[in-house]
Amino acid sequence: MRERTGHGSLVLSSAGPLPETVWREAERWARKWHVELGSTRSLGSRAADRIAAEPSADALADLRRRFSPHLVDANWMPADIREKRVLISDMDSTIIPVECFDEVAARAGVGDAVRELTARAMGGHLAFADAYRARLALCRGVPVDVLEWVWSERVSLNPGAETLVRTMAARGASTVLVTGGFRFFAERVAARAGFREVRANDIGIDRGRMTGTEKGPILDGHSKRAVLEETCRLRDISLQCAVAIGDGANDAAMLEIAGLGVAWRAKPALRNVADVILDHSDLDAVLSLQGIPDSEYVAARA
Repeated sequence: MRERTGHGSLVLSSAGPLPETVWREAERWARKWHVELGSTRSLGSRAADRIAAEPSADALADLRRRFSPHLVDANWMPADIREKRVLISDMDSTIIPVECFDEVAARAGVGDAVRELTARAMGGHLAFADAYRARLALCRGVPVDVLEWVWSERVSLNPGAETLVRTMAARGASTVLVTGGFRFFAERVAARAGFREVRANDIGIDRGRMTGTEKGPILDGHSKRAVLEETCRLRDISLQCAVAIGDGANDAAMLEIAGLGVAWRAKPALRNVADVILDHSDLDAVLSLQGIPDSEYVAARA
């Protein structure tokens, strides 16, 4: 989690063009909360930032409420160590729009039971490892062909994901996809999005079918935190130079120690520990948060 400095920028972002009225509304908000605003810089048609003193938590929450009907996200970024050198991200419901485990289970006829366990785990109401083992047991005997079908028919990248990953990689950042999901999907998603490293769970397969058991240690929220710490240590990079992105309770531990913790369309359990919240913007808004204009983005592959 970032250190509080008092000096930085207010960043506004959206999935579409920013409304022309956003800064007038921001100025009214600043007068109400006595927040000093300075010069504005465009980061492209969908994002801009403005020098600003750090607002209180209540003031920032008020600004988010004002902008939410206009599908605009408002966040404050400190001036120091703004561009990050490590990107670590969750996969399911973050880099991709689906939960792969749920999709496999639905195809296998046990969707309701598995979705309930996933929701409880992502909401922080059930230990991830317990939920993982219970979901695997329900999928015992599922053919690998089902995983292939889910990959080809259900898995895609969320808007802005590839641009985010490839732009940060091109600028020299280490990029790591870390997930409690299956390596079967994670390695393919990582290759498509441009991640250079991937950490995921292995599952038992025997004679072309899921055995219903894990293979090796289960990668959970604490493991994700350990991967972030290891990545920074091996590269001799401070945790303050890392950005971590996720959507559920299983991502909280890594967001808490990253210099920039991003809750992307996240569950309440994660929003409370994140530095920034993105409810409306595409994932490439994480570049805007770092002050990188869209003229410097690496475009997603066709």
